[in-house]
Amino acid sequence: MLDKSYDAANVEPRIAGVWEEAEAFKAGAGADPGAASYSIVIPPPNVTGSLHMGHALNNTLQDILVRFQRMRGRDVLWQPGMDHAGIATQMVVERQLAERNEPDRRAMGRETFVERIWDWKAESGGMILNQLKRLGASCDWSRERFTMDEGLSKAVLEVFVGLFREGLIYKDKRLVNWDPRFLTAISDLEVEQREIKGNLWHFRYPLEAGASFQAPVAWDEDGTPTEFETRTYITVATTRPETMLGDTAVAVNPEDPRYRDLIGKSVVLPLVGRSIPIVADDYADPDAGSGAVKITPAHDFNDFEVGRRHKLPMISVLDREAKVCLRDNPEFLDGLAETDELAATMDAFEGGDRFDVRKRLVEAMDEKGLLDRIEPHAHMVPHGDRGGVPIEPLLTDQWYVDAKTLAKPAIASVREGRTEFVPRNWEKTYFEWMENIQPWCISRQLWWGHRIPAWYGPDGKIFVERSEEDAVAAAQTHYGKSCEVIAQDDALARWEEGGADTAAVALYRDEDVLDTWFSSALWPFSTLGWPDKTPELANYYPTSVLVTGFDIIFFWVARMMMFGDHYMTTEPFSTVYIHALVRDEKGQKMSKSKGNVIDPLALIDEFGADALRFTLAAMAAQGRDIKLATSRVGGYRNFVTKLWNAARFVEMNGGTRPEGFDPAGAQESVNRWIVTETGRCTADVTEALDGFRFNEAAGAAYRFVWNTYCDWYLEFAKPIFADGSDAAKAETRATAAWVLDEILKILHPFMPFMTEELWARTVEEDGAGKPRPRLLAHTRWPSSLGGDPDAAAEINWLVDLISSVRSVRAEMNVPAGAKVPLVVTGANEETRRRLETHEALILRLARAETVSLAEAAPRGAVQIVSGEAMICLPLADVIDIEAEAGRLAKEASKLDGEIARIDKKLGNEGFLAKAPEAIVVAEKEKRDELLERKTRIAEAQARIAELTAA
Repeated sequence: MLDKSYDAANVEPRIAGVWEEAEAFKAGAGADPGAASYSIVIPPPNVTGSLHMGHALNNTLQDILVRFQRMRGRDVLWQPGMDHAGIATQMVVERQLAERNEPDRRAMGRETFVERIWDWKAESGGMILNQLKRLGASCDWSRERFTMDEGLSKAVLEVFVGLFREGLIYKDKRLVNWDPRFLTAISDLEVEQREIKGNLWHFRYPLEAGASFQAPVAWDEDGTPTEFETRTYITVATTRPETMLGDTAVAVNPEDPRYRDLIGKSVVLPLVGRSIPIVADDYADPDAGSGAVKITPAHDFNDFEVGRRHKLPMISVLDREAKVCLRDNPEFLDGLAETDELAATMDAFEGGDRFDVRKRLVEAMDEKGLLDRIEPHAHMVPHGDRGGVPIEPLLTDQWYVDAKTLAKPAIASVREGRTEFVPRNWEKTYFEWMENIQPWCISRQLWWGHRIPAWYGPDGKIFVERSEEDAVAAAQTHYGKSCEVIAQDDALARWEEGGADTAAVALYRDEDVLDTWFSSALWPFSTLGWPDKTPELANYYPTSVLVTGFDIIFFWVARMMMFGDHYMTTEPFSTVYIHALVRDEKGQKMSKSKGNVIDPLALIDEFGADALRFTLAAMAAQGRDIKLATSRVGGYRNFVTKLWNAARFVEMNGGTRPEGFDPAGAQESVNRWIVTETGRCTADVTEALDGFRFNEAAGAAYRFVWNTYCDWYLEFAKPIFADGSDAAKAETRATAAWVLDEILKILHPFMPFMTEELWARTVEEDGAGKPRPRLLAHTRWPSSLGGDPDAAAEINWLVDLISSVRSVRAEMNVPAGAKVPLVVTGANEETRRRLETHEALILRLARAETVSLAEAAPRGAVQIVSGEAMICLPLADVIDIEAEAGRLAKEASKLDGEIARIDKKLGNEGFLAKAPEAIVVAEKEKRDELLERKTRIAEAQARIAELTAA
């Protein structure tokens, strides 16, 4: 006997244990013999991570797909695993050392520190995978992988060495995003833009050799200069004064008439004395500021490109801690005369923090009369998302992948339709980035990660090999004498000394590790055993679909495409489903600072995993962000309860599952109807899931279960259970139980815990109560029966009739206890037969006093069109027409006022310009709701008018 209520907190861990004991999710579990494979790789969460709402959505959608395909008999693998998350993990352990007052990593040494991270990973890492299990994720947990495990590390080595030998990995000196706190290059994904209220400083750079030009100072209405003054300087504007010490040019637009005669001339860099050219470049915007911009190629990504176009020197004036470095900086000192001004500059700024130097440099420019003006200026400043400090574009030697070459086949894969994005609009984003792709910086100045397999010799030769032994052997061949690997500092010292003739040649290994995205780019095939030729690789690659967020299309999806095409000669997946963001109920992005973060684990604790999963699926419309409110999850918990109560009702009324029951053979029209509607629901859900329309699939299932099955079919079944013939009772009990089973199958991908519980708690009809032959997770997906369209049409007519009567009663404020005669005019023979057949149900469910036929509508009746007939409800003597007319008029007036208020707001250009997009969208949605309500009020007023006229 089912419990009175469903207890998710008790059931969910127990069902999880059942699945685990049965090894229900192992690759191929429950598959039909010879079935086609279906595989998904989980976007590997960080080993430091904890389940957030994005994870909950992403993994719910994946789980729906894999459970759906597993029930279709496919050979399914959902591959789980974690990412080592280089900078995030190193930060966690370094913070832990500081909190415990233990030696830091440098005092500890690399080997000991890395061992410490492995210890932490064993003790605390991977918490998120257990949280995914709570969500119901049906991964093959026996195959869990980690990007630093032995097999994946082997794959990383193979790819790095292979690409290096193909010339697709190389070392170069370029600008990178540098985190001055963690002292490493970071990817664009690890950079967040923050708006800062800063300043725009306008400096005067003196023209060299007494040059001058006529600068316009007044203009007419058409913008034509009318007055000029002679200037011996050019004004540039900057938000970062400290970088001017590394300026190597001033750029002006070649079409700007003000500066045309200055192109090719030079200015003298203040405080430094360096002569730097004035160059013509389209990067300079004539309409921005003075139209002249300072160019610092070593400290700005745009300036770097200008510098390369004009072959400018690249002078870095900040060290890796973002402190000014001038005195021992050969690039800065190159070509400079030893002047008192230069000495004073180095004395004033050497070793200073960038922001302190900024302040003092502005003061120095002001003292020299070279500060033109200061303007308040709000602008976006990139910050490291982990360290929280502004990042520096820094010119450093790093390892790069030739992404442009690798991108070409990956672009073709999508262009030619071998991989499809859903929704399709994300293909444009993919193409725009891939066709303008830049070299990919893959080195990180960390200790946690895949260490770069490169060893350096004294002549600058780099030996890239799979092991230290291979590197030594290659070096000995190159140098013709014995070689040995020693610490970098020791090797550099030996090189500087020249080394004894008899000493072995000193080599040292690269200190850097690879970008985390490098190993995760191999994920679809490295997790299956590549570079070894494993059975899993042959069976499950390429994978079927990738489910991910739009924010890592560039960082993960594109790179998997590039490496998959290169090493497997085929795309890693045929479909990329891009899901939207989960926002708060107002449409705001969730953040700790806003205090609007919704914890999925808290929702699971309160409402159960099934309710959360179904909520996310029901709201996952393609291309539309999810506005999640806790109340929505509570609402779908009611759906869970509704289904549980329906199962109890069927059980208490003798619902049985007789062996050999054929629903297609049902005789009762209500049973033929529900069998038909079950088939339609199955078809709708199947089609929607095949098209990745998760919200449509969930919506179809919800409407069928709540409305069709619970609200209508079980209501129609009650009189049969109570007063029907033995044959009708038996058939209805069997049909009710059969439909419930089909519902459990359809809902299982969305709500796995409760459906598996109900499946186990309901048994085949047998004297001993024979258990189910297999888990619901392995039961076959229902087929779509053709059913009986005539029976379905008849019962759906009945449902529409009763619904229409109920709707009018509600609109007209008819007292709930009042029974009203139902008079039908214009009925044909079919409608007359239906009225007679279903009179008892109409009387009970429409709260009708009588059902009768008439030639004309009675006076004072509200009329409802139903097919060829008219349903008439005489309400003149049931409601207070005058009072009801007044109530409706008052409500209509109130609605008009609210709609007018919103229209005024939406018509205000100032509001539209300043209000967050989420607020504007919310106002528009509210207006739509008010208009819909106004339409219903107008319909009710029209009916009141009819009664008054009668």
